[in-house]
Amino acid sequence: MTETVTSKLNDVNIAAVSGLVQAIEADSDKAKTTWAAHVTWKGAFESEATVRSFSPSPSDEPAGLGGGDTAPNPVEQLLGALGNCLAVGYAANATAAGIELKDVRVDLKGDLDLHVFLGLAEGHAGFESITATVTVDSDAPREQLETLHANVLKSSPVGHTIGSAVPVDIGLA
Repeated sequence: MTETVTSKLNDVNIAAVSGLVQAIEADSDKAKTTWAAHVTWKGAFESEATVRSFSPSPSDEPAGLGGGDTAPNPVEQLLGALGNCLAVGYAANATAAGIELKDVRVDLKGDLDLHVFLGLAEGHAGFESITATVTVDSDAPREQLETLHANVLKSSPVGHTIGSAVPVDIGLA
C-alpha cells in the first residue's frame, strides 16, 4: 500500500511555501524584499501602474470627480489591495494550519472626505476609516476560524502598512 502525500491544500503549493520558510530560517536576510511599481500618466486623470512583467493596471477617477470612469481610482485600488492581501493571508495561514477553505470573501469600504483632496481645507486627505467584513466558508470549527482570523490580521503586510504610520518619502526628480 502506498501513502499519498498531499502537495496542495487550498490550491497552495505547500512545498514552495515550506521551501521559502526553510530558506528564511536558514538565512534571515532572505526575508528582506523590495517591491516596485512604475506609474505612467496617460492624460486627464488616467494613469497605469506596471508591476514586474504583468500588463499595466489602469487607474481613473469616476465621472463625478472629473474622470472618465474607465478604471478603479487609487483609493478603490487601495481597498482592493487590502482585500487581496487578506485573501492571501487566509489561504496561507489556513494551509499552514491544515484548514480547508471552500470560499473566502472580503467586502471593504472606506470613508473619505474630499475637502482636502479638492483644496477646500487643510488636514488629512486619506481615508477616515476602513471597514472590512470577511466571510469564510469552511468546515473548520468556529474557534479555529477565529484563530485563523487573528493570525491573518497579525501578518497582513498591507493591513499593517495602511494601519500604521509608515514613513513615505516622495521626491521630485
